[in-house]
Amino acid sequence: MVETRIAPRYRVSKPAQIEYGGDKTSCIIRDLSITGAALQLTELSATIPTAFTLIVPEDKLKIPCRVVWRRAYRIGVAFD
Repeated sequence: MVETRIAPRYRVSKPAQIEYGGDKTSCIIRDLSITGAALQLTELSATIPTAFTLIVPEDKLKIPCRVVWRRAYRIGVAFD
């Protein structure tokens, strides 16, 4: 399989939150790069909007994101 990503991704397991419209949904960051991430959800991804803020409390980060792909319990995001 040929790698087509701009930046290498690293496997991680970091707790995070998806924040949108005053609501927060817990998630786990499963892989991470400087351009985006794959997030694992506990609920179906259909309720997650196209754009949101990813909060990573461990690193004290708030990152604007947009969804680039969706699966049942995972979403891929690009950092804006």
